[in-house]
Amino acid sequence: MASRGAASDRLALIDYGAGNLHSVENALRAAGAGNILVTADPAVAAAADRIVLPGVGAFANCMGALSAIPGMVEALDEAVIRNARPFLGICVGMQLMATAGEEFGRHEGLGWIPGTVAKMDSPNESIRIPHMGWNDVRIERDHPLIESGEAYFLHSFAFHTDDPADLLATTEHGGAITAAVGRANMLGVQFHPEKSQAYGLGFLARFLEWQP
Repeated sequence: MASRGAASDRLALIDYGAGNLHSVENALRAAGAGNILVTADPAVAAAADRIVLPGVGAFANCMGALSAIPGMVEALDEAVIRNARPFLGICVGMQLMATAGEEFGRHEGLGWIPGTVAKMDSPNESIRIPHMGWNDVRIERDHPLIESGEAYFLHSFAFHTDDPADLLATTEHGGAITAAVGRANMLGVQFHPEKSQAYGLGFLARFLEWQP
């Protein structure tokens, strides 16, 4: 079980060469994390009290990089699925929770939250892809970590959940776009909390204290 208190928890920030680790680590520290383990070691991930998986770039490349670390996917399954450790996926780290992603062909994800990551459509020339900049986070289902506000987004693909109950929040960009997904001890956000100033730090502080 995770120990109570952001400062004492062992937080594994997964280093698989596909995330903005320095900025995420700094934001977690600013939010109150005191024991951050930036790691590519599956044993460290499996033993952590809570886990953060960042990610930038293409779905296939990120999933390939994560899978290329021997034992890492299995360690994450053990910690998150079997041992129910609090988990946060950020941007592509959130998208990897899906069943599959359709960037550069169809590729399997972690399969933790059924759904597909697909390219965003632009209904007219005024809606630019990628979706970049500040936008509202709108609550779709109550969750202790997700609040209404403005966050920073940068993405061209969006998570489409199979089960509407897994959709926690949306944002508007030529239609409703998934901003947060979650079930049980797992949470994923499409926005970048490390770039979202006070909103992002407040969100991370709540994650550090979360006892699902």
